[in-house]
Amino acid sequence: VQVVDACARSLKMIYMSKLAPKYDFSKQDSLDFLLSLLNSKSESVTGLGASIITQSCQRGLEQEALCEIGVLKKLQKLLGGSVNQRDACLESLATLIKSNPVVTRMFVEGDGGSGLSSITQLLNDRYPRGRLLACMCLSAVWNTSPSYLKDVRLKKRLIAILLELLSEPGQVGDESPFAFARLIAGNEEAQRLAFESGAVEKFCGLLKEGSLPAKRIEGIFLALAELCTKLRHCRSKILSLKEPDLVREALSHDSSEVRIAACICLRNVSRSAKSLREGLFLNNMIMIALIRLLDEFSSVQVAALSAISNIVVNFAAHKSIFIQHGGAKQLIDLSGSMDSTVRLNAVRALKNLVFLVDRKSKKAISSELTASFLSSLICDAEPLIQEQALGFLRNLVDGSSESIDFVFSEDGVVLEVIARQLQRSIITEIYIQGMYAFSNVATGKELHKEAVLHQLISSSDCGQSILLKFLQNNNNQLRTAAVWSVINLTHPSSAGASSRVARLRNAGIYSQIKQMLQDPCLDVKLRARTAVEQSIPFGCGSTC
Repeated sequence: VQVVDACARSLKMIYMSKLAPKYDFSKQDSLDFLLSLLNSKSESVTGLGASIITQSCQRGLEQEALCEIGVLKKLQKLLGGSVNQRDACLESLATLIKSNPVVTRMFVEGDGGSGLSSITQLLNDRYPRGRLLACMCLSAVWNTSPSYLKDVRLKKRLIAILLELLSEPGQVGDESPFAFARLIAGNEEAQRLAFESGAVEKFCGLLKEGSLPAKRIEGIFLALAELCTKLRHCRSKILSLKEPDLVREALSHDSSEVRIAACICLRNVSRSAKSLREGLFLNNMIMIALIRLLDEFSSVQVAALSAISNIVVNFAAHKSIFIQHGGAKQLIDLSGSMDSTVRLNAVRALKNLVFLVDRKSKKAISSELTASFLSSLICDAEPLIQEQALGFLRNLVDGSSESIDFVFSEDGVVLEVIARQLQRSIITEIYIQGMYAFSNVATGKELHKEAVLHQLISSSDCGQSILLKFLQNNNNQLRTAAVWSVINLTHPSSAGASSRVARLRNAGIYSQIKQMLQDPCLDVKLRARTAVEQSIPFGCGSTC
């Protein structure tokens, strides 16, 4: 017996590791063996069975297969054992219930509701870990099937207990902010109740005290990040505390997990442009710290890039600081990463960086680019990267003649690539970004307008021009972008407007646009009216 207990304890330690092999629940023999572990009279052996479930059960079919052989009922019965056995069973129950309405219903409604009642009673447990695990189980029920947890007092109690446990030493205190983050993730009601319970002040107060374990700091920043996902007043509250040093220190922390969590928090806080302006939260040191993170390994880079994307999109001061400290060059370098996730986030950050940026900054960014490199991004194997690259180009050439000239470098390879993607792609978002890129280029000089017109009215493989195809598309944004290109190509102040109107008329474009004067989308209708009115001085009236 002692040998069996020792082996069970050793295996349990192994299965508590994230590196442990996943247990195969697809085989009946494996399920039978697991049930035999839970039926053992040895608490070490039953603990091993519970640990296997916690570590390996991840899919809905696995959860339901375990319930079908009686694992759910068995775990509930084992709650009456020793503290260690009970804790192991509570973790397994939370794993079985998580995100599975079928299992949640079986747990809540089975045995006259005794399962939910027994877990609720454990909120008063004398041991902090028991209270933590009870909170985790009830959180899983709340997030999976909210109708089973309607008592607002109980919800507030869950939040209050998790906030109290933050001050506990050791593992319980370290795990409580992660449990809190899972509780409020995507749950607006939970976030509101947490905010009203003073969660923001509690978390920030603990960070200011200092001397916290890295794991707890990570959890606190992730919890703060979740608090900011739904409610703007949560973001405003964090910003109003004016504690940028807490974030800056976390961005420079020895633990990469803490640095990543701080980036995630910063990304979510910076969703609110108005709050950022009010809070004066960001400073040069935070921007510089984020730039430094771009030299780290991929998971840190992705987190930093996500934060940078949100921060630079609306704030001219942050854009200039970022560019001055070499951030734009690093984004361009990371856009060539072999890691597609890094590449995607880098291109998205570039797109946001050049949005409404001044001409001097655009010139600085263009100087770090080559037309062939940008063309390769537009043709990337990943459609999302193609879309972001076209969005970047759209913003780059918006209102900047120097940037439009850049598009025509290397024999106009970028323009050729845009046209090719618009002909070959089947993704509407790529069409929209590509058409707006063409439309912005069409605001340039005569040379630019003529080149765009050539690409738009040349027949594709199906015999129809790109422009006509998109004017007839069902997507409102795409039709709007297509009409904008006609407006920019035929602006009355341009010398060749008359010639371009005639060529567009011969290509059947104005016949289509006149039909769009009754378009169900108001934006399309207004743009179509402008396009038609512009054409009238050039002889394209009712006879077009």
